[in-house]
Amino acid sequence: MADKTVVALLFGGRSSEHSISCATAGGVLQAIDRSRYDVIPIGITADGAFVLEDDNAAKFALDPQKLPVVLDNGSRVRWPESASSRELTVLDARGQSRSLGQVDVVFPILHGPYGEDGTIQGLLELVGLPYVGDGVLASALGMDKHFTKTVLAQAGIAVAPWHTVTARQWASAPAAVSELVSELTLPVFVKPARAGSSVGVSKVKDWSELSAAMAGALTEDDRVLIEEGIVGREVECGVLGGRAGGPARASVAGEVVMTGREFYDFDAKYLGAAGIELVCPADLTAEELGEMQSLAVRAFDAIGGAGLARVDFFLTPTGFVVNEINTMPGFTPISMFPACWIASGVTYPEIIDELIALALE
Repeated sequence: MADKTVVALLFGGRSSEHSISCATAGGVLQAIDRSRYDVIPIGITADGAFVLEDDNAAKFALDPQKLPVVLDNGSRVRWPESASSRELTVLDARGQSRSLGQVDVVFPILHGPYGEDGTIQGLLELVGLPYVGDGVLASALGMDKHFTKTVLAQAGIAVAPWHTVTARQWASAPAAVSELVSELTLPVFVKPARAGSSVGVSKVKDWSELSAAMAGALTEDDRVLIEEGIVGREVECGVLGGRAGGPARASVAGEVVMTGREFYDFDAKYLGAAGIELVCPADLTAEELGEMQSLAVRAFDAIGGAGLARVDFFLTPTGFVVNEINTMPGFTPISMFPACWIASGVTYPEIIDELIALALE
């Protein structure tokens, strides 16, 4: 058969979502079609070192008792010296260099800052390597909740009312900030502007809880959104970019059903905590699903999306409200993005195939 496509799989990273990225990479390593692809696993340590990792899906399984991490094994992967080459090299722990060969495409399975926010995309643009997923601008917009909401509102897409507060504003004038945000209807959600997986997010049901919630969010970012809680069903769908200049496509919807938790937090998303049920496909009418899919594609296009995204909504009595756009959504085999596409008739390995094909195109 023809030569295999060489895929450099990037995972780990410097953000608080390091372990989730590792677990996602484990899912991809397990499912990717080895008859079509050769994989070079490149881990990024919590300190930002690029190391050659083991091609071992089991090593990165998501275990609530011991979250997977990329450890510094002493190796260092080197990117091409110019955009005229696609050759990767690696220095081993003894300083010996060897070639890893030519790479066809990079698959950055990175969540949060220093990976999902346009930074790694910029590096790959600089060295001229094709990569899976959204470009620099869409990644940066999707990572920053304030600017996502600003762009979507400008595009005429409904978003929850919010205020954005900087660390300096909170430190210098907390009373003024409290007065400003008091116009929002309780409960409110306090979120880091640039973080994911619900890290640093708190639900505030009384204004006396605001200070503690701000402290938690400011550990993740120096800008924080205080966002009015929306009453409605939490529904999500996946988006894939279009082929050959065609329109983006949206999957069927999934729903996050609360059965005993305040909100869909990190423990519920990844550690199997009780109180959440994921339903896919969601029970929507054909008209509701069609409107949701249309809005998801509009939101994807509004930020200049390419490759993939997951768009999260609230379905309220008066219609859909976009909550967030995730440009590198959770991609473990049980995550909502692949679940929605699987329910749409696309298998997990086929999703990987499609994302690589979009990147190469």
